[in-house]
Amino acid sequence: GKTISKLFKHSAGQHNRTTFYTKNIRFYLRLFAFIRGLLFLPPTSHHHNNKICENHIMQIGPYKLENNLILAPMAGVTDRPFRILCRQLGAGMAVSEMVTSQRHLWHTEKTRRKLDHTGESLPRSVQIAGTEPEQMAEAAQYNIANGAQIIDINMGCPAKKVCNVAAGSALLRDEKKVTQILQAVVGAVDAPVTLKIRTGWDTRNRNAVRIAHIAQDAGIQALSVHGRTKACKYNGDAEYDTIAAIKSAVSIPVIANGDITDPVKARQVLTHTQADGLMIGRGAQGNPWIFREIRHYLQTGELLPPPSYQDISQTLQTHLQALHQFYGEQKGVRIARKHIGWYCNRHAGARIFRQQINQVESAQQQLRLVQQYFDDLKDYPNNNMMIESPDAMVTLIEGSRVA
Repeated sequence: GKTISKLFKHSAGQHNRTTFYTKNIRFYLRLFAFIRGLLFLPPTSHHHNNKICENHIMQIGPYKLENNLILAPMAGVTDRPFRILCRQLGAGMAVSEMVTSQRHLWHTEKTRRKLDHTGESLPRSVQIAGTEPEQMAEAAQYNIANGAQIIDINMGCPAKKVCNVAAGSALLRDEKKVTQILQAVVGAVDAPVTLKIRTGWDTRNRNAVRIAHIAQDAGIQALSVHGRTKACKYNGDAEYDTIAAIKSAVSIPVIANGDITDPVKARQVLTHTQADGLMIGRGAQGNPWIFREIRHYLQTGELLPPPSYQDISQTLQTHLQALHQFYGEQKGVRIARKHIGWYCNRHAGARIFRQQINQVESAQQQLRLVQQYFDDLKDYPNNNMMIESPDAMVTLIEGSRVA
């Protein structure tokens, strides 16, 4: 039947004056990133920072990580299939979605899936969330009994539904409660306990350095810090001065988080903060290769070429198959839609392709359309051109429905 190539051909004439600039846009973006790194990093820190990153072995309790790049816990994202994929592509550790401390929810299907660690590399880190010290301690014990080896405490989530019950980053306003929770959890399990926080609850109340001291005194063995406050949510840019101040103030490992989206930015953040590691969240959505790219750049100073369309297609299809198997076909197909959107959003015709594939209910058809989409991107010579023609997009929808 008709394929996405008709979409590209229809649009090519309308955009011929921009083809020269868009044909190799990814190359130019990566060149810009490299030049940006040269301009904004102090010349004396380049070799020193590479040496730190190459030789530094990050350790949390008894567990030595393969490297200091960690997949951040993200609700609805870092399920078992995605954690395994990111570990395969270079993450040193992958933290699970947060698990509630409310006991009556532990036996729901949703929570049972979060507790499924089959096939995962060690160490297995599970994040817990809640507001009451006793419940949090019990939740830590429950997760250790179900396969977790590291417990991470959530005091960084800015989501309204979490903060409205005084959990997540809302806890940063109550340093006494923070102390009670940390002491209760650390005392409840014979396993490393880590903590994830933000820089404070708003820009006038950045108390993360005090929280870091509380954490260290309570026995927390690593601290991840997102470079925004609770009030900032994900608006604006992350700031790293507070993370640098925390690193100077405590001796436990400090992991920097926030807006780490490419290898050059990763090195800038490590240099500025002197953090022991990096935690990557949204930068890994649709881009699980970011871990191997950052690791390679920190070790060699060289940027890896971006994954080919064939690599993206194969990785995405492997990811989709894992989701279908993990959740079952009906739920797996629906959960896969957001991941497909993230993998495709930088490529030609992505918007209309998402509209089309979001109507698909069959796992087989979902896989077939993904393969077709990337095959056509690969075959079309000007495949970096963004497609904006509504008429051509309609042609794509109608043509793609023909088997």
